[in-house]
Amino acid sequence: MKLVVSVSPHIHRDISIPRIIYTVIIALVPAFIWSIYSFGIRALWLVIVSCGVACLTEAIVQILIKKRRTYFDGSAILTGMLLAFNLPVKVPLWIPIVGVIFAIVVAKQAFGGLGYNFINPALAGRAFIVASWPQAMSSLWSAPKFGAISDMNVITNVAPLGVLKMNSGNPAIVSMLNSGESIKNLFLGVYGGTLGEISCLFLLLGGIFLIAMKYIDWRIPLSYIGTVGILMQLFYMFGITPVNGIFHILAGGLFLGAFFMATDYVTSPITREGRWVFGVGCGVITVLIRLWGAQPEGVCFAILIMNCFVPLIERALKPKIFKQIKILS
Repeated sequence: MKLVVSVSPHIHRDISIPRIIYTVIIALVPAFIWSIYSFGIRALWLVIVSCGVACLTEAIVQILIKKRRTYFDGSAILTGMLLAFNLPVKVPLWIPIVGVIFAIVVAKQAFGGLGYNFINPALAGRAFIVASWPQAMSSLWSAPKFGAISDMNVITNVAPLGVLKMNSGNPAIVSMLNSGESIKNLFLGVYGGTLGEISCLFLLLGGIFLIAMKYIDWRIPLSYIGTVGILMQLFYMFGITPVNGIFHILAGGLFLGAFFMATDYVTSPITREGRWVFGVGCGVITVLIRLWGAQPEGVCFAILIMNCFVPLIERALKPKIFKQIKILS
């Protein structure tokens, strides 16, 4: 009999980290295909460039610091893919290159690589791009080649949350955003936005697949999306926001963030109670940024801020100790 001596946890599943990561990538494929169908071949090039540079950057860093090569374990590919999913399709190719280099070098490898980073690398790369080139990230939108509300995106040249930010006092635009037709199109992905956020349907299917495989916990997506929906609906009823909670759930990158980035193993709590707190915290910060922040979207910074609070959440919500045994010397 083979005796393995190790620290907890002692219950393991017969799966590997690469298998989990590549399964997450597979879950993103439907939304990826939809983005290519919606925006054209440039969407494909953005993802290829971002993923390729991510793998190359990780390989160079690991060779330079003489660290074990892990650039094909899927984590670099997933970082590149998620970063590309957070970009408008018209951005020049050097933007995802700079963003993914920052994500891999600064947010990931500088802290020791996979398993040691305290913030989500893809979101860190996006935040760096937004801070450095805000004009490119807020003006290079593209409406899909079809859709009932795509005309609105062509006129304003921004995504739906940007439309709301710029036209919150326009009754005609607000009525359009609150309409059942707009809600349906937001769910199906018939509107402008970043590369991977536009189809809530395919993101939801991918998220449900990962939950069914037990690769992610349902508590974070449910508490995150639910918090945004409930708070926004309450604020809508009190006249603080002109659009309802369903619009705020479906518009922007909430589904992408809730299912594929807030659930990152390394940067989210491991306890059940901690995951509820983490999801609610992400939701509250997202709402605050969307209503009173300079940016129309708040998912990226909400998750990054809550990533920083994970150690405190884990310390405050330690599992109960059922029995202690004192060893007498």
